[in-house]
Amino acid sequence: MNPNQLTHTAAVLARVLTFAQPADAVVSAYFREHKKLGRQDRHEIAETVFAAVRHYQKITAVLPDAVRQSRLAALAALVLGRGLNISQLAECANAEEQRFLGELKARKTEFSGSLNTAAELPPWLIDTLQAQGWDEAEVLRFGRSIAAPAPLDLRVNALKAKRDKVLAQLQQEGLRCEPGRYSPWALRLHDKTALIRHPLFTEGCVEVQDEGSQLLALLTGARRGEIVVDFCAGAGGKTLALGAMMANSGRLYALDVSEKRLANLKPRMVRAGLSNIHPQRIESEHDKRLERLYGKADRVLVDAPCSGLGTLRRNPDLKYRQSPDTLEKLYAQQHSILAAAARLLRPGGRLVYATCSVLAGENEDQAERFLAEHPGWQAEPVGEVLQKDLQIPASGVYLRLDTAVHQTDGFFAAVFRKD
Repeated sequence: MNPNQLTHTAAVLARVLTFAQPADAVVSAYFREHKKLGRQDRHEIAETVFAAVRHYQKITAVLPDAVRQSRLAALAALVLGRGLNISQLAECANAEEQRFLGELKARKTEFSGSLNTAAELPPWLIDTLQAQGWDEAEVLRFGRSIAAPAPLDLRVNALKAKRDKVLAQLQQEGLRCEPGRYSPWALRLHDKTALIRHPLFTEGCVEVQDEGSQLLALLTGARRGEIVVDFCAGAGGKTLALGAMMANSGRLYALDVSEKRLANLKPRMVRAGLSNIHPQRIESEHDKRLERLYGKADRVLVDAPCSGLGTLRRNPDLKYRQSPDTLEKLYAQQHSILAAAARLLRPGGRLVYATCSVLAGENEDQAERFLAEHPGWQAEPVGEVLQKDLQIPASGVYLRLDTAVHQTDGFFAAVFRKD
């Protein structure tokens, strides 16, 4: 890193470390403001900013006011998160800053002795995880599993391509790529590439989607000619997977409260060659327009709004933008959405409730409450549902994807059947 890049990194960190907005949005906005920054500049700045967020507990242990000391925070991130030696920073750091970095490295033993700095998790989250029964070893394992950035997972669009052929093409191009462990559509890239310009992407043969997210679509069991509802469609990653599962037949309703997210879905539908998707904005889960679907859907997927704490490899700032107060609001919202979505299902249909969270309050507690409040509904053991086609170690009633074990984002899913 050169002095100019360090100056920009400190400026970005001064904004990011307020945690008022998503870190990736702050970084993108900064780059739009500074169009003269080159590709390598942007890479160095972004990597260091996210290293600072990943190591924020250690950094604030020595810099309690890291926002106001963002230059020192950036230097600390280069040492703690990016593995640079102090000698490599001689061009950037003055003598006083180099002394600070020397003291920082000397405190590594101290960092390992405290759970929040060892796991790089804020105290409120550690308290929440321990309250649901996790011991210190489990908390530490979780923290370490999300410490590194996630690989790039792709979903091969079965309407346009076959996984083995796409894999062979990417490997021939020199990219380190392998099949996913669980999803029949998944590929994992270990090299960063400008995929958005790649013909496989522009022609709709592949989409970027975490392998765990792909399994949520598989859980619905969506088939040709059915009526399927993606109740919280967002930008539509799972919607596209469902549409391909349905072989572009039947009717697939993509519902969301955000017009912007649904607008982003439309060009993706065209690229994927899907015409069975019907995007529809709703005011809320209680929108009167939903009544026409009551009792008609064969499958309903509820990828509920959640804390996102299963995606901390990708979004490490989320653990600082959530709190016990925001969780309470999410619990109420999830309960309401799940109950509303259930009304759309026909007898014998399948309802999948999912989150990208590791918290019991968003996951098992919601599932058990739903069953208690809805007589005549049954939970289908996820292991039985998935293992008909997949060799995923899913035992028990619910699906719990663990970053350390499965190398996916942390997902939860429950499958309900209406008698």
